[in-house]
Amino acid sequence: MKDYPLFFLATCLVFALATAGCKSANENANTTATTQVPPPGAPSLNVISRPQKIVDLMKERGEQDQATPTLKIISPAQNATINGSTVEVKLELSGDLKGYQPHKDPATQKGNHIHVILDNQPYEAYYELNQPFELRNLSDGKHTLRVFPSRPWHESYKNDGAFQMVRFTVKGGGDASKPTTTNNGQMMASPTKSPPAAADLTPTREGKDYAASQAGDVDPKKPLLTYSRPKGEYKGEDTDPIMIDFWLLNGKLQGDGGEYRVRYSVDDGEAKFLDKWEPIWLTGWTSGKHRVKLELLDKSGNVVDNGGYNSTTREITVTK
Repeated sequence: MKDYPLFFLATCLVFALATAGCKSANENANTTATTQVPPPGAPSLNVISRPQKIVDLMKERGEQDQATPTLKIISPAQNATINGSTVEVKLELSGDLKGYQPHKDPATQKGNHIHVILDNQPYEAYYELNQPFELRNLSDGKHTLRVFPSRPWHESYKNDGAFQMVRFTVKGGGDASKPTTTNNGQMMASPTKSPPAAADLTPTREGKDYAASQAGDVDPKKPLLTYSRPKGEYKGEDTDPIMIDFWLLNGKLQGDGGEYRVRYSVDDGEAKFLDKWEPIWLTGWTSGKHRVKLELLDKSGNVVDNGGYNSTTREITVTK
């Protein structure tokens, strides 16, 4: 009987330890169940300041980044009807240019240029304004053309008059089964003919063939978000950081005294917000394909409806 207290204490100690172990397991189970797990493959990205290499390039360019280039679309004209599948784009550049002129450096293959956007497809870069830019193999129906000037690293100029947009209609359009061009505008061989000789590959005009595409009903008086970057494939030193940039028409973001916000996400990961109209640079990209989504939201958090263009997703490829 003298040993009973020791036995009782030992039993209580075992019970207490067992109970504590069960509680800990339950707490861990609850924590695991409520933890948000990012989508598989989604990179962990962080916003950083403007990269030093771009800061240095801006210094080398002198006053160009303080320029206020303005564009005028000479052709196609607003509400024009074009017969045939090729539409010629002619632009007129003016404004306080401070040395800004579109041109591709043969050595670096970079330079000032104009972003040319048909409907809501990825832009094409237009470098030599003394030569018309061709939109080839356009489908029948209504189309929207948007243009704005850009720097060599694809950051857009955001001054009044830089952005221009026209609507036009194509009759007797092209066929999506026809050959397209390469990324730099070179015409590829016809399916029924032999490939052209190497000397014939250089086009006389910049441009691109387009697969069948139907424009939405864009209202030029409503807020409009134009997706610009990122786009295409990123290699080497261009893979990190990567810039997000866009053009905003008929609206101001909350940080600029307005009521709108831009929501962005990568690979369906966590949605984040931009409240000032300026580019951001994201670091932390992984090799592979990524989906970048940009959306324009009203003060209630809803996507602003304008032809379906205010919610755009692009796929890019990062090759490190």
